[in-house]
Amino acid sequence: MFPDANKGYTYDDCKATADWLLAQTDVRPTVGIVCGSGLGGLADMLKDQVIFNYKDIPNFPQSTVHGHAGRLVFGTLKGRPCVCMQGRFHLYEGYLIQKIALPMRIFKLLGVETVLLTNAAGGLNQDFKVGDVMIIKDHLNMPGFAGNNPLAGPNDERFGVRFPCMSDAYDRELQQMAMDIGQELGYGDFLKEGVYCLLGGPSFETVAESRMLHKLGVDAVGMSTVYEVIVARHCGMRVFALSLITNQVVMDYDSGEKANHEEVLHTAKLRAEQLERLVSTMVTRIEDNKNN
Repeated sequence: MFPDANKGYTYDDCKATADWLLAQTDVRPTVGIVCGSGLGGLADMLKDQVIFNYKDIPNFPQSTVHGHAGRLVFGTLKGRPCVCMQGRFHLYEGYLIQKIALPMRIFKLLGVETVLLTNAAGGLNQDFKVGDVMIIKDHLNMPGFAGNNPLAGPNDERFGVRFPCMSDAYDRELQQMAMDIGQELGYGDFLKEGVYCLLGGPSFETVAESRMLHKLGVDAVGMSTVYEVIVARHCGMRVFALSLITNQVVMDYDSGEKANHEEVLHTAKLRAEQLERLVSTMVTRIEDNKNN
């Protein structure tokens, strides 16, 4: 376990980190973006960048996964102030669960109102193809069934209530906005929606596990995002999330297919430009709607 794994996520710790960041940049972000595996190019779209390596930020965890740059980037996207995480944190890296979602608390204290999250996921829905983009409408927190929830432990009311509602975790207006923008951009063929399931990782799913999840109505499976969503909603931020389907989950014992991380990064690279256009258009429209 990391030596500081149980430190750095009290309200005062988060406030100190947010204040430190705000003192280093004039950007006051209202939108926060989290880039999944291979999707860090979203941050490169920001203009007037102010970049912080995670290792230099007080109380911040470190990203250890290939495909995650480990940088916090402030800047403007088509004139709208944003902050973007190039790389996130996972349970399988050895972090305490509260630490994984810590950036969401810092986003809140930076002034972020809307969080857009992306991830790479395996497709369970048989109608999905590699390269499809799934707008997440709901999630299944498998580790949560065993008590792994980022809100476990003392609750600080300055962040949110003890028992937050999750039936509206994913903002329906933002889902519709993404669908509308997708149609405008000509992405209708590969834009889907569905239920995302979080598993702990880092091993990919067995055939039996995949079959079980499929029977439970899961459309895509991955190792991230859900903890961030829970904490973002606890803090009162609006949430939108999407999965890039980078591989088809194996559900047949006779299949010769094997899931691997290289395939994930390759698919992300192929679809990256269209995802960047979708997300950047969303940021513009979110800000315009707010100002009208």
